[in-house]
Amino acid sequence: MSSLAVRKVESRRDLKKFVKVPFSVHRDHPEWVPPLIIDRMNFLNRSKNPYFEHAEVELWIAERDGEPVGRISAQIDQRWDEYRGGNDGQFGFFETVNDPEVASALLDTGCEWLAGQGREKVYGPMDFTTNDEIGIQIDGFEIKPVILENCHQPYFQTLVEGNGFTKAMDLLMWHLEMGKLKKGLEFHPAIHEAAQKSLDEHEITIRGMRRKDLPTEMAKFHEVYNEAWGDNWGFVPITSEEVKFHAQALKMVIDEDWGMIAETADGQVVGAALTLPDINQVLAKMKGRVLPAGWFHYLKERRNIDVVRILALGVKKDFQHTGVAAALYVRHMQTCSPDGVMTGEAGWILETNEPMNRALEGMGGVVNKKFRIYEKTL
Repeated sequence: MSSLAVRKVESRRDLKKFVKVPFSVHRDHPEWVPPLIIDRMNFLNRSKNPYFEHAEVELWIAERDGEPVGRISAQIDQRWDEYRGGNDGQFGFFETVNDPEVASALLDTGCEWLAGQGREKVYGPMDFTTNDEIGIQIDGFEIKPVILENCHQPYFQTLVEGNGFTKAMDLLMWHLEMGKLKKGLEFHPAIHEAAQKSLDEHEITIRGMRRKDLPTEMAKFHEVYNEAWGDNWGFVPITSEEVKFHAQALKMVIDEDWGMIAETADGQVVGAALTLPDINQVLAKMKGRVLPAGWFHYLKERRNIDVVRILALGVKKDFQHTGVAAALYVRHMQTCSPDGVMTGEAGWILETNEPMNRALEGMGGVVNKKFRIYEKTL
């Protein structure tokens, strides 16, 4: 009989093994895109990622006969407790081979640790929060993931639900044919009308983020983000330190044209959008490594990216009636032309977020992927 063991990550060497588990789990998965190992190491570095300042985290690796077959995290976030209430924990970074024994061992380990810390319910997967990669993919398996998006095979859903986890919330990814939007073929006239109203009646302008002053620009985005998303299910405000950390990680990806700030005539920030070129198109060729040839692929292929991900788009509450969101939608349509970007994905969008889902329908969008966050009483 082969031997299965689940052991805690206790060293930098263990952490690197933890980061590399998906490389073996998804070895034969054609749609999976390898993340940069150095980026994942930094994200999980307790002295670098500000998340660890307000959360307690444990990581585990599952090994069968010494070979990695899965991984999981369990975390208790003080800010979740503060803003969401309850006595909850989360699990994340869940990866497993198609083996019920491995999945059960990992999920049981995370749940037992959380119960031992006095937690009464667990949500997940969250890597680490709803501001990061979240959910188990339950639809759209034939489509490659875009930047900052999980990628799973159908058996993940079966294994999680087989361990007593039930649906807490579904998250939608919307596919947009930007070329069609540019030609005005599927863009609902009401969106154009609302956008023009925002520009004419409320003197609101949309501009690109300035890379030379990225910290200040991201602080403006942060201001909008926390207010606009505050009422969303599972949302926990992101700290200024976390914004700086994520901006540093994404500084090579953020594009001045696709990062957008909406301002009044007197310079008040009222809305923002952060859309990212889908660097996964390049990462697929880098195989998780910067050296020896990773940067060559990055520099060569980056200009050929023709997909973007609309990661976040929001408007402050006092201005949500002014058409600012519509103006940001139209700005996306206009921006796709000089860049040659023809396809976009927007999300995640909560299945319960009717205004945003209807707006994306109005832009001719279709849901092409679904992710699910699970819950379980401990």
